[in-house]
Amino acid sequence: MAEHDDHHTPGAMDISQHQRAWAGFVSFVKYSIGFILLIMIFLAVFRTHG
Repeated sequence: MAEHDDHHTPGAMDISQHQRAWAGFVSFVKYSIGFILLIMIFLAVFRTHG
């Protein structure tokens, strides 16, 4: 059986890179949804069928 390593202290890990990646992902999702909504509005306004 593998030995358990107990030298981790909670809250000691540097998560700044993870937080920047998360912020970038959230920003990407927001702008993507906005862009998709603009495309949908454009298609609804300029539809070619009667």
